Amino acid sequence: MFPIRDHNPSGRVAYVTYALMILNIGIFLSYTLTIPDEGRLSLFFIEWGLVPRRVMAGGGVDTLFTSMFLHGGWMHLAGNMLFLFIFGDNLEDILGHARYLGFYLLSGLAAAALQIASAPYSLVPMIGASGAIAGVMGGYLLMFPRAKVDVLIIFIIFFRVLPIPAWIMLGLWFGMQLLSGFSTPGDTGGVAYWAHAGGFIAGAVLMLRPWAARGGPRFWSRTHGAPPHPEATYPTVKSRIPRVGRK
Repeated sequence: MFPIRDHNPSGRVAYVTYALMILNIGIFLSYTLTIPDEGRLSLFFIEWGLVPRRVMAGGGVDTLFTSMFLHGGWMHLAGNMLFLFIFGDNLEDILGHARYLGFYLLSGLAAAALQIASAPYSLVPMIGASGAIAGVMGGYLLMFPRAKVDVLIIFIIFFRVLPIPAWIMLGLWFGMQLLSGFSTPGDTGGVAYWAHAGGFIAGAVLMLRPWAARGGPRFWSRTHGAPPHPEATYPTVKSRIPRVGRK
């Protein structure tokens, strides 16, 4: 399942979300195009990525931030930017530009903290904006649990776009991170599942105050968990290709 858009328009231009996307893409291109050798690229990730053992020894504190803006490949970058584009604008609309940036960075730090706690002596560098973006997803789930999200479902040769409530899509995603985190050793590399889980939880916690300011459970009752404004619609265009029936 791949989310492709939500039906939740924001009321202001998401300058910070767009700036974060541009920064992530720009940084990725800067080292991808200038460090073609995989060995040198690995050394680059070790230097600027988050290495839990180094942080536990009191070094590399700056990598808590630099690691958020590094990605291991095109698909890693594309997936993260897609999620940020879909869910980030609505939280920026609620929090405002400056508070949203702080929210994003704090979620990323919380993600790094849980990943370090899961494997404190790992020498595998952690890179990616996934933890911070997971925080955005956690905050989105708290504020708009029943917002519609269009999900592309691919099953072998079957393709279908279905609008489903955010709580199903995001809840399944979070459950998969927990399941994978408990079943995968944290020091073997691969996906930083505990960073995803930590960022998601932090994002939900950080949004508790704005949620409570809107009435908390009463906000949910008033809006039925959906965005408190008209949802976006995406009218379909009928194909001009004639349909040929069976004879």
